[in-house]
Amino acid sequence: MQYEIKGNTLPVLLCRLEPGEEIICESGSMSWMDEGIEMITEGGGLGKVFGRMVSGENLFTNRYVAKRAGEIAFASSVPGSVIALEVTPEHPIIAQKGTFLASTPGVEYSVFLQKKLGKAFFGGEGLIMQKFSGSGLVFLEVDGFAVEYDLAPGEKKVIDTGYLVSMDATCNMEVVTIKGVTNVLFGGEGLFNTVVSGPGHIIVQSMPKQNLAMTLYRLMPKSSN
Repeated sequence: MQYEIKGNTLPVLLCRLEPGEEIICESGSMSWMDEGIEMITEGGGLGKVFGRMVSGENLFTNRYVAKRAGEIAFASSVPGSVIALEVTPEHPIIAQKGTFLASTPGVEYSVFLQKKLGKAFFGGEGLIMQKFSGSGLVFLEVDGFAVEYDLAPGEKKVIDTGYLVSMDATCNMEVVTIKGVTNVLFGGEGLFNTVVSGPGHIIVQSMPKQNLAMTLYRLMPKSSN
């Protein structure tokens, strides 16, 4: 399969499928495609359906199979970026819920639970994330611009709520409380931060959709009634 990511603020993933090739996406994610590509909707059993539900994804996935060569497109849902990550048996990837756009058939999806449950309910990335394993490519949707870092063993990055997109499974993530009453009350950063420790590759995003939604809400004219 050949692919191309086009566009800046509102990107689109274009995949060129040869006869017999497949690509998997969330139900409703396909934007346009050539005639001759067949859609098959799958649930994958109760466990997988439940896993997708609790991790913020749609309950079903669509498998698109090319009966003859053609192009299929997946457009982003918010202003941002689309990134392609290679998954191998030795290199699984953990991602924030709601980031999955599409993948090749060899990529397996499962739910990733944070080990420390207490603060995870209130912390930066939530209790439940997604894990991509197996072999192939996974395409993730990023809110805003994607910035990538390679963390050395023991190196840490402190990340505000919602800004983490993905990290290698070799990384460790911990939710920490912001210290100082004045910092909490007037710092504007909330109660918690996410601290990611290396070794491994991480990706952060410049404008989480919840931040974008709040900014647009504040700019909307308020009713005088």
